[in-house]
Amino acid sequence: MKKYDVYAVGNALVDTEFEVSDIFFDEYDIEKGCMTLVTKEHQQHLMGILKEKYELKKQSGGGSACNTIYALTHFGGNAFYSCKVADDEVGAFFLKELGDDKIETSVGKKSEGISGQCLIMVSPDAERTMNTHLGVSENLSIDELDFDAVRDSKYIYIEGYLVTSISAKSAIIKLKEFATKSNVKVALTFSDPAVVEYFGEAVNEVLAGGVDLLFCNEQELKVWAGTENFENACAAMSKIASQFVVTRGSKGALLFDGEKYINIEGHPVKAIDTNGAGDMFAGAFLYGITAGHGFEISGRLASMASAELVTMFGSRLEPEEHTRIKNLVFNS
Repeated sequence: MKKYDVYAVGNALVDTEFEVSDIFFDEYDIEKGCMTLVTKEHQQHLMGILKEKYELKKQSGGGSACNTIYALTHFGGNAFYSCKVADDEVGAFFLKELGDDKIETSVGKKSEGISGQCLIMVSPDAERTMNTHLGVSENLSIDELDFDAVRDSKYIYIEGYLVTSISAKSAIIKLKEFATKSNVKVALTFSDPAVVEYFGEAVNEVLAGGVDLLFCNEQELKVWAGTENFENACAAMSKIASQFVVTRGSKGALLFDGEKYINIEGHPVKAIDTNGAGDMFAGAFLYGITAGHGFEISGRLASMASAELVTMFGSRLEPEEHTRIKNLVFNS
């Protein structure tokens, strides 16, 4: 029996979140709706402006893959997380949250430098825009991986943002090769439309040879496939991923279980912050399938959890909310 349901690798970031007006993006030449890598100086400058003009909504541990395994863990799964942090207050905050959430990690000796932070700006339409300084996460390498933990996992889960770093991309390609040889299933998320658009070649390097399970949203899928036709994009993905999940916002999600397509209905809610919705969907879904549930019920769990998340600020639900949602879905 495997010790871990999911071994994940991703950036270690602390999220700082503000609610802003649409005009803010034009005033400061920020690409709305995407993740943009910025320097520490630029991020601090922008943070200072935001603190003067807007209210700080939330600060918490983040990172796409970490948000996903946070959800999986609180639904009842077991996870291991590989990342890289510096010996500073931000890194200490991040690692404390991992421990508090009972997520094991391979972080031993902390690195010199500064830990990564993500500045999140939420617009009135609930869309999230991120300016990220990776800090030492940019240098994540094979040294941060724990292959014994990989071997003892049902799935590995790879964060798409890692393709933006040469050393991290090399590490996750080796991780994928090792997992495949060890009969551990490979799951990957595209993470963000900008990743697929600006780092498409690197994404396809990681995808070479295929994956067992892929997570993306509709926009990311269409950018990757180079078509606005959703059916054609899905057909292209079915040649790369044995199974895949496409989230579609308020329209729900489309799942491909390797044989058939399954539509999952969305939940009508008043969204105020979509940050982390895709991460939550992946975490809930991975919990469902690793706990022995089928695609449909796992998709229903993921859809309800994501809908609940977007009604509040932040990329994570409170621990008790996971139990409440799980009981609603599994006992219905």
